[in-house]
Amino acid sequence: MIGTALKQFIPDATFVSSREANLTSPSETMAMVKDISPTHVIHLAARVGGVQANMDNLGSFYYDNVMINTNVLESCRVNKVEKVLSLLSTCVYPDGGPYPLKEEYMHQGPPHESNFGYAYAKRMAQVQSRAYRLQYGCNFITAIPNNLFGENDYFDLHNSHVIPAMIRKVYEATRTGSDVVLWGDGMVYREFTYAPDLAKILLLLLDNYEKETPINVGSNEEHLIRDVAERICDIFDFKNDIIWDTTKPKGQYKKPSDGSKLRALGYDEYTSFDDALRNTCEWFEENYNNLRGK
Repeated sequence: MIGTALKQFIPDATFVSSREANLTSPSETMAMVKDISPTHVIHLAARVGGVQANMDNLGSFYYDNVMINTNVLESCRVNKVEKVLSLLSTCVYPDGGPYPLKEEYMHQGPPHESNFGYAYAKRMAQVQSRAYRLQYGCNFITAIPNNLFGENDYFDLHNSHVIPAMIRKVYEATRTGSDVVLWGDGMVYREFTYAPDLAKILLLLLDNYEKETPINVGSNEEHLIRDVAERICDIFDFKNDIIWDTTKPKGQYKKPSDGSKLRALGYDEYTSFDDALRNTCEWFEENYNNLRGK
């Protein structure tokens, strides 16, 4: 999703997907980086999923993401890439605050139990980036986005993140005329950032951020999940009932992040949430028959 959004702004860059290389393989990753010989790398690759997918795959999410990050950063070091920007996640932060979440809080407590495998793997990407900077002089930086959504998202019913999962469920319930069942109670808060906005932020960081400490990126506007669900229902003109399945996990209550460092770099221009959500829903409907995760 983010890679596709970046193509709007840097169409001449080389974009690599899992079809080109298995990044859990040291040899394939090294060969790929050597062949492309990039000067700059935006490292977006990860094995990701929603709260249930994280709970079901704690070990494999840890292993796959640690291997991906280790291999990408080592291959970039060996091949003397000038700068690498790696994307982390707000799940790296300790469970329960303090709020808002500041970059220096990352290692001050354990992450939430529902996704600690993925969270620790992402923490290690920051540790590796800093260690390589100190030992080898690598200009490796890390950014921490909040919840992302947009066109070209992954719309699997069980393994996607909250917005794409709700979009698909509401759309399909609209078509069948049935009620829609959503997980949890909807009474949790999340920050959301539209993929094209994040793409612009990453390019800003590539040109203007040089520090070893991570930086929070993305909109700091919080949304109640119940409200997001109702907005999606309005977009699709859904007339039936929303049933909240409280036997399903809902994740952390909230995890607001401090965006002051990004604002200090001059970025604070986000697509309105309503416009971004409508754009995503309209794209989903137009591309329903060819979706990833369907």
